[in-house]
Amino acid sequence: MSTRSHHMPFGATVQAGGGVEFALWAPSAASIVLEHRAAASEAVSRPMDRDQRGWHRLLVPEAGHGDSYSFRLEDGTRVPDPASRFNPDDVHGPSVVMDPHRFAWTDDAWRGRPWEEAVIYELHIGAFTEEGSFNAARERLGELAELGITAVELMPLADFPGRRNWGYDGVLPFAPDAAYGTPDDLKALVDTAHSLGLMVLLDVVYNHFGPEGNHLHAYCPEFFNPGRQTPWGSAINFDGPGSRTVRDFFLHNALYWTEEFRFDGLRMDAIHAIHDETRPHIVREIREALDAGPARERLIHLVVENDANQASMLVRDDRGLPVAATAQWNDDLHHAVHVLATGERDGYYADYADDPVCRFAQALAEGFIYQGQPSAFRQGERRGEPSTRLPPQAFVSFLQTHDQVGNRAFGERIHALGDPVLVRAALACLLLSPHVPMLFMGDEFAASTPFQYFCDFGPELAAAVSDGRRSEFGGFAAFADDAARARIPDPNAESTFLASKLHWRERGARAHFARLSEVTQLLRLRQRFVAPRLAGTAGAGSYRCENDLLQVQWSLGPLQQGQPGARLHLLAHFGSQTADGVEPLPGAVVYSDGVSDRQGSLRCARGAVHVTLEELHGA
Repeated sequence: MSTRSHHMPFGATVQAGGGVEFALWAPSAASIVLEHRAAASEAVSRPMDRDQRGWHRLLVPEAGHGDSYSFRLEDGTRVPDPASRFNPDDVHGPSVVMDPHRFAWTDDAWRGRPWEEAVIYELHIGAFTEEGSFNAARERLGELAELGITAVELMPLADFPGRRNWGYDGVLPFAPDAAYGTPDDLKALVDTAHSLGLMVLLDVVYNHFGPEGNHLHAYCPEFFNPGRQTPWGSAINFDGPGSRTVRDFFLHNALYWTEEFRFDGLRMDAIHAIHDETRPHIVREIREALDAGPARERLIHLVVENDANQASMLVRDDRGLPVAATAQWNDDLHHAVHVLATGERDGYYADYADDPVCRFAQALAEGFIYQGQPSAFRQGERRGEPSTRLPPQAFVSFLQTHDQVGNRAFGERIHALGDPVLVRAALACLLLSPHVPMLFMGDEFAASTPFQYFCDFGPELAAAVSDGRRSEFGGFAAFADDAARARIPDPNAESTFLASKLHWRERGARAHFARLSEVTQLLRLRQRFVAPRLAGTAGAGSYRCENDLLQVQWSLGPLQQGQPGARLHLLAHFGSQTADGVEPLPGAVVYSDGVSDRQGSLRCARGAVHVTLEELHGA
């Protein structure tokens, strides 16, 4: 057993020789008072020492693990530590000193897993189980490992206001929200995951702070750049005066989660909303910090969400290692599948309405669909960069995510909306492709529960959010009148959150078990035939499509160095009529459903999927 910690200049640091050093960066504050309370004692106020760079520090010899503390501003306002490790009384309450060395890790032999082995499962701690806790989620990890999942991705955990939230309204980015348990409970989850061979990734939000409980404006306006605006207000100051300390705050956050909590990687939310003209960009600087830190002893991965489709963020160096991000969420593939399976063409889906089967084929082969072309939805704005030089594993692809489900008025999942035959076929294409596949919690058994947008703001903000949620759907024909909009679930109602929880008992019901069995079979085939060859895969695949029949081919690497590689072939039929006379694919059959051999040609039923692996031979 061993202990892990990350040392940083921010927050409360337990000293090896006893006591705690408290540090707060607040250049605009002439003075800060520390209010410290040991267990069963009265709070003691102590003025902090301020240096010329705006750091306020104080060493308290008698302070220790479990003590609570807050900072009192010049106007008397008490605020928590922005680098709090734990805030059990929510975002307005005092912070608690945590000694990371009190947790004993059992995963000393863990070195991570290669990215090529990744099969990701995105989950929300509060909705994943009935109990909605770290400990309850930990009890379910064995079932995910048995399914064939190799990486669990947790939606953001940073302390948010109230008792429930998606996590994207966090304001204390170092503090796991107490609604789910203690920091040690989270560490136990990661420790257990590693014992099962599971990586754990954490979704982090570095593009904004939430609208309630962010006190930084009151004492540290240097954290923001009022000259750059985002949908959430002034942008975080990544490239203006004083930005070095702001950048360090987030660099340390990335290192904190990967060193002190042993996460195997991060998923950075919406990096297109980060304004940063510095070189290196903050994403690349985080990569460099990870490589110089935890990645020296184990594999660490960095995934981004980037609506700009910047392939330059995903390039590899001469050794095939990512220079910045390991992979990107591939919304293009999702949008094409959604149009294909549901027929919906509203909003941004309009950009994918023209021949969605062919667009799905392109996304499977090349990753991005938009690689610099103008977008009709964006009034002709060009979007994206060429992605054909990237390996397929640079793309995390999916049929749905928390966003794509929860941003709908009623949170319906794709298997509740789409043609079940086409959804089933698209899922097989995804899981047997060389992309890194991701399932959203419940996908594996076609969960009947929705995933709706939920939060728990204070009364004034709650009303604004509820009204805004309903008004944003006013442009859709289905919600043109007040009565229709009134049926949209209230994000602040507890019932909206409770309705979004998975019902694990469904896994045993006939229809749900059938989907679970299919996913298990597909992931076993992936593990046997596809994953072992991904390490040597370089550029994009090729594709062709005609009459709702798509064919994609990828060149894969060898099983062992020095051996020839292979070609993976995929054939899928999304048309309404049976396709006859289809030319057979070369290689041995890996998977076939809905396909029959008719005297040297293939007959493909609606929703048919056929996958072969063609071994190449050396000269």
